[in-house]
Amino acid sequence: MFYYISGKLAALMRDGDRGVAVVDAGGVGYKFTVSGTTYDSMPPHLSVKEMPDVKLYSYMSVREDGVELYGFASTEELSAFKMLISVSGVGPKVALSVLSLLTPEQFALAVCADDKKAISKANGVGAKTAARIVLELKDKLMKSSLGSSESIGAGVMQTATATSAPQNRAKLSEAQDALTVLGYNRAQINNVLSTIDTSALSLEEIIKAALKKLM
Repeated sequence: MFYYISGKLAALMRDGDRGVAVVDAGGVGYKFTVSGTTYDSMPPHLSVKEMPDVKLYSYMSVREDGVELYGFASTEELSAFKMLISVSGVGPKVALSVLSLLTPEQFALAVCADDKKAISKANGVGAKTAARIVLELKDKLMKSSLGSSESIGAGVMQTATATSAPQNRAKLSEAQDALTVLGYNRAQINNVLSTIDTSALSLEEIIKAALKKLM
């Protein structure tokens, strides 16, 4: 229903590994549950006279026992949240715990690298849940890759073949997968990666540089 809500940050409270933010938009106070990552990105000091402007991308959860708004500082974090709650047995609270521990980039890397241990460190996430997250999200990612034509990504991979070592080609492939997990399509990703000199960058640096251009 709401893609994002922008307004004045009327209140900000810590609640365990996550937080609660109240945004005053047009005289209405919208209460958001936010991840620790989003909480840490918001202005640390508030005053009644001078409330800072904020913008939160939103997800509305409607259940029998009530309606709850979840807010995110970036579209990448919102995409990661939606990806997580699509996993069987993973609800909004568990998804927020994962995103309170890992940034969207770190989450995507953990999924693509089969790093179940990193995901299982989040509150309320056991080894079985972490394994299910990796299994189901990698499967979705694989299906989306198989559904694309062979020509998709040819340009960026040809450039890598001509100018880079096999290790760099592997980094490009992992970066493509990680950015796909965050909700971008292969055509967008490959266009952006072809403009970045990736030879001296780490995998995480490549993803961050690509995200800046994609945003």
